[in-house]
Amino acid sequence: MLKKNDIGPQAYRDAMSHFAGHVHVVTTDGPAGKRGTTVIAACSVSDTPPTILVCLNRENAKNELFVKNGRFALNTLASHQEPLSVGFSGITGLPVEERFALGEWDVISTGAPTLKGALAVFDCELIDTKDLATHRVLFGKVTGLRMGDNLRPLIYHARGYHVLESGAAAFTEKE
Repeated sequence: MLKKNDIGPQAYRDAMSHFAGHVHVVTTDGPAGKRGTTVIAACSVSDTPPTILVCLNRENAKNELFVKNGRFALNTLASHQEPLSVGFSGITGLPVEERFALGEWDVISTGAPTLKGALAVFDCELIDTKDLATHRVLFGKVTGLRMGDNLRPLIYHARGYHVLESGAAAFTEKE
């Protein structure tokens, strides 16, 4: 018989650090204001209609802007965009305008800021949300799409940034 054990928050976070995830900056702008934050928890839901999901921490009241604006853009980062990821992560404490000054932005369809030079941009209308535990899952119908150059993606794994290399080497550490 399998033994169950208590899984505390730190043990869970330690185990999750073994997941490798693509780094994105999710952005919004509209009547409620402008916001952007770094995320790893984002993925495709469906291609018919094109739908993605993004998980945001509900404990940060600023993330309510995504719901109030009803739109967001998921900007998928390339390896050279690590400084942008750090700036939007909140670690540096940069105010919103200084975060956005780290990149070049435009809009595609919804009015959410989209990053020029991102590997891919998914511009979305918010179609649903689901609150679960500490997070809110945003579901977005993709109404605008841009694919950038085929550069190496920025990956986050084991609490650090890495670059996905082509060929035999799976990851290289950022220096």
